[in-house]
Amino acid sequence: MIKVSFSTLACPSWTLSQVLAIAQREAYDGVELRFLRGEDSLWKLSEFQKSQIADTRRTIADSGLRISCLDTSCRFDSPRLADRQAWVSEGVRMAELAQEIGAPGIRVFGDRVPPESDREMTRAWIVDSLHCLARQTDKSGVEIWLETHGDFCCAADVQPVLAACPEIALVWDPVSAFVEAGEKPEQNGLPLHSAIRHVHIKDVRNVNSRWIPVLTGAGEFPLNDLGRVLSEIGYCGWLSFEWEKKWHPLIEEPEIAIPHFAQWLRSNWQTHSLNQARTPGVGA
Repeated sequence: MIKVSFSTLACPSWTLSQVLAIAQREAYDGVELRFLRGEDSLWKLSEFQKSQIADTRRTIADSGLRISCLDTSCRFDSPRLADRQAWVSEGVRMAELAQEIGAPGIRVFGDRVPPESDREMTRAWIVDSLHCLARQTDKSGVEIWLETHGDFCCAADVQPVLAACPEIALVWDPVSAFVEAGEKPEQNGLPLHSAIRHVHIKDVRNVNSRWIPVLTGAGEFPLNDLGRVLSEIGYCGWLSFEWEKKWHPLIEEPEIAIPHFAQWLRSNWQTHSLNQARTPGVGA
């Protein structure tokens, strides 16, 4: 059974209590932590310090919700080794936090081929960084999940990274490949399916040659094709609504988008936990 969460990219200034409250009310199974109180290095926040982490774990457990993924800003495409090493260190700190709060994986990026480099060299930097991060976190039980994103979103560009790094898995963002290269969910997801651990879902519309987020079902992304691919590969992990309010401040508020997605999912897809008979406000 697919489990459903939403990313706090939708509500970057909210507190953890606010996030858990709306997730409970709308009968989500969990939340994907990206930003809280404007911070993306979540280990810096007081509620995740050693003095408060036990209380925070208890708060999450008492809500009946789970943390589906802990998102980092780590990206390994810089030509400067020091930059990449700094991001590896950030990934280690976030993996430690993920272990503390029971998140199964941390999300990292590839991400872009710099103007002064090429794809092969950039891929080598990414692979080396992923190896370093995996070695330093292998005892945590937390997986490293590379998001299909940027210049490494298409299946043909992701597969060589997976072949070189069998110790990592994927956050599959099918909209990235659709927007960047017109690659449809079946073209993007089927070749990568064995590595997919977490899936982002959102909708977009092309407005004046610029793709912008729109409420689920109001855009041009083939959502039903995504559903068919997930069914075909027998996916039973997390499906996470990604409403990019942080990057697009003029789109609808999270108080609108998060409930809207939950209702859309109940009305349009049949094989997911939000269709189970549950009392709204009670977590899975």
